[in-house]
Amino acid sequence: MSNVKVAVVFYSMGGTNYQMAKWAKEGAEAAGAEVKLLKVEELAPQSAIDGNEAWKATVEATADVPVATSEDVEWADALIFSAPTRFGNVPSQMKQFLDMQGGIWAEGKTINKVVSAMTSAQNPHGGQEATLLSLYTTMMHWGAIIAAPGYTDPVLFGAGGNPYGTSVSVDQDGNMVEDVEAAVKHQAARTASVAEWVKNGNQ
Repeated sequence: MSNVKVAVVFYSMGGTNYQMAKWAKEGAEAAGAEVKLLKVEELAPQSAIDGNEAWKATVEATADVPVATSEDVEWADALIFSAPTRFGNVPSQMKQFLDMQGGIWAEGKTINKVVSAMTSAQNPHGGQEATLLSLYTTMMHWGAIIAAPGYTDPVLFGAGGNPYGTSVSVDQDGNMVEDVEAAVKHQAARTASVAEWVKNGNQ
């Protein structure tokens, strides 16, 4: 893969999307890409985080992960987003990150970025597809190229078969219901491959 750069940008409260982001990093690296694992800035007050053990543990586990910036968006040929659903939309933390890219968007620096997204919810119909579609709406405004997984590999069916992006249900104990590791890695590798085609085509 000819110097394809992938930024995996996540928001995670209970650890699910952090794990998915790590799998995406592994998948893109296995495809030959250079990868940055990045989190978006936490907006919630510390008092709220301290009142939720899983949330607090995730914040501590991701303490050393760099916060994503506009410079990371510019650097990347491809971006893979991973965030839970909030009422069928992305969390405010991820939305703020997207909204803050207006400066580089105005300069045309988001054009032809290859993008893909993943999500989670507490049940299969808890807004997973709507969340991905809402994020992709922003990507259309960016002039980005959406590399959805579709049904490009049989492994996607074992993960629930979401053609918009890998999605997983999480039970009351915070455990992933579906086995999505292979689907995430396939999606990441596919995103890196599409980015390589676009990059080579622009040279």
